[in-house]
Amino acid sequence: MYANSSLVTSRQDGPHQHLHAAVARHALHPFRQPIAPRNRTAFEESIARWRALGEAALIIDAGCGVGLSTMHLAMAYPDHFVIGVDQSADRIARRTQWQGAAPPNCLRVRANLIDYWRLLLASGIRPARHYLLYPNPWPKSRHLTRRWHGHPVFPALVALGGQLECRSNWHVYVEEFASALTQVAQQPAHCEAFVPQCPITPFERKYLDSGHRLWRCRAQLAASTCPAASS
Repeated sequence: MYANSSLVTSRQDGPHQHLHAAVARHALHPFRQPIAPRNRTAFEESIARWRALGEAALIIDAGCGVGLSTMHLAMAYPDHFVIGVDQSADRIARRTQWQGAAPPNCLRVRANLIDYWRLLLASGIRPARHYLLYPNPWPKSRHLTRRWHGHPVFPALVALGGQLECRSNWHVYVEEFASALTQVAQQPAHCEAFVPQCPITPFERKYLDSGHRLWRCRAQLAASTCPAASS
C-alpha cells in the first residue's frame, strides 16, 4: 500500500528536557572530529563544479536522498545552483522520480553532512538557502544527539547563515529545531504547520497522502564565523 506511512511514535510529547544544555555545550566547545578524506574530495569536486558554472547563489539540499527535492529546488530557483548532499551511495545512484533530464543548475554528491557543512564554513562559502527536508527524527529520547539540532555540528550549520528551512512530519522535531535555532542564532524561530502546494520529496508526498500534518521552521540567518568549524 502507498499512503500508509505510520505516524512518528515517541515518549516525548514536547522538546527534550536536556536540549538546552546540549545545545549550550556544543556552542561552547568546537567540534574537532577529523574530516574524512573522501568527504573532502567530494566537497572539493562539487564546489569546483559550482565555480565552473559561475558561482551562482548556492542552495544546499541537505540529506537529499534520491534527489527529487534537489531537482525541484533547481527548477524553482533557476538563477541559483543547488547541491544535494547525501551519505548513501544507494540513494545518490538511484533513479529519481523526475521526468526527463535533470536541470543543469544542480548536482548531487555523496558526502557526510557533518564534514560537508564544516568544509563549507571553513572555506567561507555561504549558501543563500539551506534545506533539511524530513531528516531521520530519531524519536527515542536517548537519541537526542543524533537529531541535527542536538548534534555537535549544529552551531556550524547555523553559522553558515542564509534562509534555513527544516521540515518534518513530527512536530517535536521541528519544535526542538526552532528552540535550538533560537538559542544559537539569538533570534526568534518558530514551528508552524503547513501544507505544501506541490510536494518536493517522496517522503513529503507520502506523508501528505497518508494524512499526516506537516511542520516546518524557517529563519533568515546572518552568516558568521564559528569555532565549531574544522578544516
